[in-house]
Amino acid sequence: MQMEFFPSRTLTLYLARLFVTRILAVLIMLVLVLQVLDLLGESGDILAHPGNGQMQLLYYVSLRVPQLVARFLPYSVLLATIITLATLNQNSEVISMKAAGLSAHQVLAPLIMTALVISGLSLAFNERVVTRATSTLAAWEAVDYGPVPEATAAKANLYLADGRDLLLAQSLTGEGDRMVLNGVTFYRRDANDMIVEQLRADRATYLNPGWKMDRPVKFDVAAARTTQLASATIAPGITPAKIYLSKVDADAEDIFTLSRSIAAVREAGQRTSELDAAWWHKLSGPLSSALMPLLGAVAAFGLARSGALLIRAVIGMALGFAYFVFDNAALAMGNFGGYPPFIAAWAPFLLFALIGETVLIRTEE
Repeated sequence: MQMEFFPSRTLTLYLARLFVTRILAVLIMLVLVLQVLDLLGESGDILAHPGNGQMQLLYYVSLRVPQLVARFLPYSVLLATIITLATLNQNSEVISMKAAGLSAHQVLAPLIMTALVISGLSLAFNERVVTRATSTLAAWEAVDYGPVPEATAAKANLYLADGRDLLLAQSLTGEGDRMVLNGVTFYRRDANDMIVEQLRADRATYLNPGWKMDRPVKFDVAAARTTQLASATIAPGITPAKIYLSKVDADAEDIFTLSRSIAAVREAGQRTSELDAAWWHKLSGPLSSALMPLLGAVAAFGLARSGALLIRAVIGMALGFAYFVFDNAALAMGNFGGYPPFIAAWAPFLLFALIGETVLIRTEE
């Protein structure tokens, strides 16, 4: 038996090329189908805004495609692994490689190496493209697909509490004392947490303290009466710093920006478990692609007859999808403090790496 981890150069390139072409084919198919379905659901809201048309639909697609690619790349690697290995098994190529003295790990080595390269590219793509697309799309959705005010690090869908009172805003622009809230709704509540007054305005500017609403519409719940006001000052306890700390979107920030946001939230004495778990998952998430060849390896070996190949392919697919279920569950546990952030992000990866390696050794080595 050969002692090298990789097979010959020719065989390595052959397996890697097969694997890459199938990953691209599966990924393109998934993204096209999912993008069409997503666009069917959102096109009505996009076109409902006056002036929107085909260009806005294409702009939405350009922002949504990176998100779909990032989310479904690991699934594509899993399905491509099963398709590639099942085809090699069915054509007796795996038998030929094992007859030549290659171990199961050597057969999988080119696929694992390719998946590692894809994981690195996925990490760079997520940090440079997906975060910016997510931030832009969130700001656009917050204004109902209308014109987005130009601002640095704009935030969307704000929900803040000032004692018993609640402040909602679709988006904000500016920083510090120049911060402006757009699409503002303020709910004033009594001692029983019942809403007694509602104020709505297109914008509110910071007064230090409080926020000045321009020409708000006031609704008095007890009198069931609507009144147009010239201005109103609300939420004296809410500051720009509090708004910044309350709305840190891990998906819309790269890993360096998120590190600074976590430090700011921690200095303010607020809980950071959810952000810490998201930070670690920015590393473990893309690396999950490298795990898929090991989980789908069960489809490569065994006899390709009497339905055995189909059963092995189903087992490989079940292992892969079980990983995604456990990964999401662990991340959810980490978000509310059930697991430490590091464990929440990395435990599923390490667990299924051990499971895949155990299955491979017990069955083929």
